[in-house]
Amino acid sequence: MLRPPLLIDPDEVEISAIRAQGAGGQNVNKVSSAVHLRYDIPASSLPADVKERLLALRDSRITQEGVLVLKAQQHRTQEMNRANALARLQAVVDSVATPPRVRRATKPTYGSKQRRLEGKSQRSQTKSLRGRVQD
Repeated sequence: MLRPPLLIDPDEVEISAIRAQGAGGQNVNKVSSAVHLRYDIPASSLPADVKERLLALRDSRITQEGVLVLKAQQHRTQEMNRANALARLQAVVDSVATPPRVRRATKPTYGSKQRRLEGKSQRSQTKSLRGRVQD
């Protein structure tokens, strides 16, 4: 079952401009070039199974209420940071878009059982020879 790529509705993404942290001189103190992206997972239009896997992620960027918060401040311009944040959001959604493969338990082959038992008997023989020498 091949699913088309999941597209995120831009209306569901809340983006706000903030001041970037760190070094940068005068520019960083007066220009709000960093971006805070908030994406409400339960209220989104994503399929239910994808929402479930997103909320099950052990990610510190997902709040208790199920809001994914991303901060982008890598670039000098707000537009580039906005694009970077949206790309990162798409990457997170794409990482859980395909369901994990179901693991089916299999039995060991006859040959692998024989090799295991042969190794155990060799080890047993080695250890039995470590005992006291009989007269």
